[in-house]
Amino acid sequence: MSIRPFEIHVDDAVLHDLHERLTRTRTLPDAPRRPRSGMTAAYRDELLASWRALDWRAQERRLNAVPQFLAEVDGTTVHLAHRRAARADAPALLIMHGWPHTFALQLELAAALPDVHVVVPSLPGFAFSPAYPDRPVSEDELARTMHLLMTETLGYSRYLTYGEDVSANVSDLLASRHPQHVQGIIATHAHFPTRAERAELTAPDEVAFFARLAADHEADGAYGHVQATRPDTLATALNDSPAGLLVWLVEKLVEWSDAETDDPADLERLIGRDRLLTEAMIYWVTQSIGTSFRPYYEGADQPGGIAPTAVPAFVAIQRHEADYPESVARAFYRDLRGFERMPVGGHFAAAEVPEQLADHVRRFARELGLLAPA
Repeated sequence: MSIRPFEIHVDDAVLHDLHERLTRTRTLPDAPRRPRSGMTAAYRDELLASWRALDWRAQERRLNAVPQFLAEVDGTTVHLAHRRAARADAPALLIMHGWPHTFALQLELAAALPDVHVVVPSLPGFAFSPAYPDRPVSEDELARTMHLLMTETLGYSRYLTYGEDVSANVSDLLASRHPQHVQGIIATHAHFPTRAERAELTAPDEVAFFARLAADHEADGAYGHVQATRPDTLATALNDSPAGLLVWLVEKLVEWSDAETDDPADLERLIGRDRLLTEAMIYWVTQSIGTSFRPYYEGADQPGGIAPTAVPAFVAIQRHEADYPESVARAFYRDLRGFERMPVGGHFAAAEVPEQLADHVRRFARELGLLAPA
């Protein structure tokens, strides 16, 4: 397995084309009697103006400040950011993203852990990692690739794991299948039982939590349905229109964050506008929006049957799932060292509250004897 250095550099022609497209954007006013949720015309126009003015070269320098690589792993190419700690025997932490974010939104958490070896890959089909050419983007395949990346490519025989969104299931699977290699799992998106397992739940708080999720999905899950059933139709539109791509991504970043109100300014206090625009830029320049939909129609976003794990675990529930029952976590994480509910931080906890999450990681690592006491 080979690995080579990588730096982000977008050709001037691509940036010029993007600016021209943004300048020619045809916009619409808010629809009459529109639903209360969703992207507003006013915020869309603010974002588009900011994107036109974005200093992308400055963002490239920020991203390239973290060493990046392309690794050949099990027949596919994986892009990753990898920063080693000064101490050779420091613990290693795998930090995975989900949809609609990229590796870039996880870098603040990596920066907050200078005493840990951090590995932040782009999942296959996202950003600078091409999609699997001949196999599905499933939990099994993602877990296989991530484990081989950590062990055979990077040489970490033991590692900690953290995942969000789609990769939360992958993190659970790594802990379940590779207990001899996974030293511990940190979860802000704790384990979800399968639909069949949920049907057997009887505890009132467990039943209420999954009923609430189902109701929310009924109201807010159209994006996932179309990505699962009409991916190429949607991708054609978003890959051709930067305005469309931007609002499709940012709408979810706004709705799933820990913003206190519908005012997007609440989100931007947690994830600044330049970081939002950087996410859109990465999808745009890599033309990866279509392949990023593959987990939705190939099943990686659906909790599969995963055996409970005895790997030590620390759960800090993010506020998007604040009512998640502790009993569900204890049924899956058989060595649960801590269970907390985060006071701040939503679906994108690594990006929204990186310092607080880093404190959890460091405290957990100390309990496991992987870091010296404070």
